[in-house]
Amino acid sequence: MQDLIANPWVWTIALGGLLFYPTRQLLWVMSVRRLERRLGKPASEEERGALKRRTTVTAVLLCFVFSVAYVNVVMAPLFARP
Repeated sequence: MQDLIANPWVWTIALGGLLFYPTRQLLWVMSVRRLERRLGKPASEEERGALKRRTTVTAVLLCFVFSVAYVNVVMAPLFARP
């Protein structure tokens, strides 16, 4: 169990997972608002679904890169082996 807690990849996946849903929602809302402002009318359900799929991919990549960088920079002293 101690080895599992000391594994940086566990923390990377946990942090990325926790950040994924709020990040996806924020990106999706910003995308829908930008589309509605550009069109001048409310977006249809098909357009919202397409934007949701696109923002899901973007959120996964963004959260993964951020969590890898965060764990390797900020939490690195916790994983240093004596």
